[in-house]
Amino acid sequence: MDMPRNHFKHAIAKGDVQIGLWCSLCSPVAVEIVSHSGYDWLLLDTEHSPNDLQEIIAQLQAAQAGTASCVVRPAWNDMVLIKRYLDIGAQTLLIPFVQSPEEAKRAVDATRYPPKGVRGLTNSGRASRYGRVKDYVKNASSEICLLVQVETREALKQIEAIASVDGVDGVFIGPADLSNSFGYFGNWNHPEMEAAFKDAGKRIRSTGKAAGFLTANEEEAKKLIGWGFNFMAVGADLGLLAKNADALAKRFKTA
Repeated sequence: MDMPRNHFKHAIAKGDVQIGLWCSLCSPVAVEIVSHSGYDWLLLDTEHSPNDLQEIIAQLQAAQAGTASCVVRPAWNDMVLIKRYLDIGAQTLLIPFVQSPEEAKRAVDATRYPPKGVRGLTNSGRASRYGRVKDYVKNASSEICLLVQVETREALKQIEAIASVDGVDGVFIGPADLSNSFGYFGNWNHPEMEAAFKDAGKRIRSTGKAAGFLTANEEEAKKLIGWGFNFMAVGADLGLLAKNADALAKRFKTA
């Protein structure tokens, strides 16, 4: 059996725009539903959602027949967490709160087997189709995609150095935390933040790496794509559910 191809990794490497959806409901049924909606990628969150390993494996399985690649966000830049998500078949990881090239390199090392890294060795997990993928250990890194999240003013200063780390495929801008770091407390529509986002996208793309962002504002998403951001999350399952449920209830309660 051949190594499963990471379509998301190869698409962003070519500069193709990939449209995604944030998934925070911790539900394989919800993931299965949106996996057939036509998105290119789904973010399965464990940093700010009560997801754990067993929930994530169920969501990866639920998404398998859909159009979207799955990106898993571990709760931290931790080699044990990274190893466990890779072993259950996550091919793309988004590592939060990366502050420096050294921290980016640590994340890369956690995705590579020795002697190039520190990933613990198994050849019998879901990632290797339970031992069926030929030469999995030798070739795994070729299909692993590593994204790192820049979300502070300090990290922004080093964004080219972070993006340029060998093994980093893309840099994701965390708009809420970054705007907090600037003192705007979630107000990322402030002109200074817009300028910072535009500059960040340009600087990331200058290194040849992909640039990512999350916004539920359609016009803002289109603007950011125009600035060079090429993996764009344009909403969240939780927000879609809450917004549409509220709107439906309001229409009837008002009537």
